Amino acid sequence: MLSREISFVSKMDMDISEDILLHPQRGKSEKKIPVVGIIFANPSESHTAMKLVLDAGGKRQYLFHSELVVSKDSDFFVAGPAVGAPMAVMTMEKLIALGADSVILYGWCGAVSKDFGVGDLLLGGTAHCGEGTSRYYINKDVCEPSAGLVGAVLASFDVSVASPVWTTDAVYRESRRMLEQLADKYGVCGVDMEYSALCAVAAFRKIDFAGLFLVSDELWQKEWHAGFAGKEFKQKSRKVIQLLIEKIPSFAAVRER
Repeated sequence: MLSREISFVSKMDMDISEDILLHPQRGKSEKKIPVVGIIFANPSESHTAMKLVLDAGGKRQYLFHSELVVSKDSDFFVAGPAVGAPMAVMTMEKLIALGADSVILYGWCGAVSKDFGVGDLLLGGTAHCGEGTSRYYINKDVCEPSAGLVGAVLASFDVSVASPVWTTDAVYRESRRMLEQLADKYGVCGVDMEYSALCAVAAFRKIDFAGLFLVSDELWQKEWHAGFAGKEFKQKSRKVIQLLIEKIPSFAAVRER
């Protein structure tokens, strides 16, 4: 009974800003960052991106719980790693406080639909909230990315449509039956650990957001098929990172919220 009362109170109070104890903010010694950038969920992709930008003349900036590099011309930033919804949200909240207004998440996802296999790109569409963070930002179970930013990614990458994604906190508690139901009822094509929470934060903070994923494993087969350790997968991921870094400055012109 108590848990229900707490849940009810939290939903009532979630939009009363003056009652919130902690607010993300830029410290006096912290520099502002460009309005557009990329959050990398996984350590390996984050490391690759940081090195590429640093080698091109970029500079590191302090970020307490992750890493942050600003490009040489200060026209974009890269940040990460940020694995899981709570960590990703903490990272994005701080980036917004530093000046971010248009953010793309790049990470891995498991394919729930037979239309996707290991190494395919999946662009996030409707976000279905299966994690515990988004409920503190929105009062619903689904959230949408920014149409303008989604359109820009569609025009720049080898993807033809935005696909529904389900986000979970418990990667080791996904059942075959549950994933089949999500696919049948909602058309869910992929599952990750950050997307829906970041969609919710973006909507709440009124910034633009989109998520791009490389399919790392197939969950629709009889047995789990993982491909994230393969050489071809790693090569494909590096190419996607390079293209993201090349294209991200132009996405600053896409403003919606």
